[in-house]
Amino acid sequence: MIDLKALREDPDRFRDGASAKRIDVDIDRILELDAARRSALTEAEQARAQQKALSREIGPQIGQARGALKKASDAERPALEASIAELEAKPAALKAQVQAAESRVAQATQPLQALLLHVPLPPDEDVPRGGGAEDNVELRRWTPEPWNTDLSFEAARGFTPRTHLDLIDQHALADFPRGVKVGGARHYALTGDGMLLHQAVLRMGFDLITCEKGFKPMSVPVIVRESCMEGTGFFPEGREQAYHIEESNRGAGHDLFLTGTGEVGLMGLFADEILDRDQLPLKMATVSTCFRREAGAAGRDTAGLYRIHQFDKVEQVVIDVADDAGERAHHKMMIGIVEELLQRLELPYRLLQCCTGDLGPKNADMVDVECWMPSRGELDENDRPKGDWGETHSASRLHDFQCRRLNLRYRDDDGNTKFCWSLNNTVVASPRILIPLLEIHQQEDGSVKIPEALQPFMHGRTTIG
Repeated sequence: MIDLKALREDPDRFRDGASAKRIDVDIDRILELDAARRSALTEAEQARAQQKALSREIGPQIGQARGALKKASDAERPALEASIAELEAKPAALKAQVQAAESRVAQATQPLQALLLHVPLPPDEDVPRGGGAEDNVELRRWTPEPWNTDLSFEAARGFTPRTHLDLIDQHALADFPRGVKVGGARHYALTGDGMLLHQAVLRMGFDLITCEKGFKPMSVPVIVRESCMEGTGFFPEGREQAYHIEESNRGAGHDLFLTGTGEVGLMGLFADEILDRDQLPLKMATVSTCFRREAGAAGRDTAGLYRIHQFDKVEQVVIDVADDAGERAHHKMMIGIVEELLQRLELPYRLLQCCTGDLGPKNADMVDVECWMPSRGELDENDRPKGDWGETHSASRLHDFQCRRLNLRYRDDDGNTKFCWSLNNTVVASPRILIPLLEIHQQEDGSVKIPEALQPFMHGRTTIG
């Protein structure tokens, strides 16, 4: 959730930010509800203060009147009784005024909180403006020898490539029909060398981020409460992408959701905590199974391993103090780790600076990493794909967006509490990464060369097939 005080002071920044991200949110209605809530809060506080003052004043007065009543004549009693009744009625009137004001606070708070959940974090000023992925800006690319992504695979390697589906079939790396039989569309079962390769690349990524780069290895729940999905910014906008477990219908106190990334669990572990300054930065990594419904993706990348419902991912998260320069340094470091991994895997890749229209609600900035996949892209005259880039990683800076929603704070050197800032990035996600791994390293006879850096995680094997 964004800072309501900041929105109140500069609503145009949030209007422009929502517009740049192509997200429709009624800022004027938020300001209206906020004003109504604050006015009602003020009225309630003032009425409560009057209640306290009145109680101090009329208590002795009522006591005196009751004492006088005991000694009063029949003629004096009606006036004294009326006076006592009038004094006793004053606190009741103020109590009713407090209750009415508190009711107006509640009436404004619920819709206000609901609307605030939809307000996106404004993009940083240096993020390029654009409408969508087509306006993202390439930062740089890297290709191993003898690759040249400006050439076709055949021109670069001297033979016609097989797609990853061809290679999977040739080497029995996955069983799609049986996966569909068990789980339905977009499910699969990795088999034989396919499962070994999947586990090898995950372990290579996890060892790199933890053993070499110093990130703390963690396990996390992948079944979480709604508050955790909301706190990390995946709800409400991404709700349709999550698998919902309706435990409340079976007598449990709350529903649960399957996470689409280990980031949800890593961040949720520290919700509602105040960390000491010397605990930061927290640098954590996890490997977890991830679940995504891929709602609205019908007809796009439905064959093969690119867009599936279940996968495994090594994720890295950093939680640190509120500092722009420090956050940017973390971001650069995290992207560098991914580049190092892809270079060890000898995979051509490029970095894309995402434009405002491709950021999503929670990101101040995001850089995507795409690998070259020969089986993607337009078809040539022989109905063979020309090759294209496919997203494999995404590195985000989120400022205080998640931490504010999770109420995750730290105590600075002066003892003041502030909201932490967070970042996240994919280290490696599989089996999607197997697409470029198989296709880039295929040989003319259909065998697949295992990159040298990956061979120790494949028990020394140098090839598949």
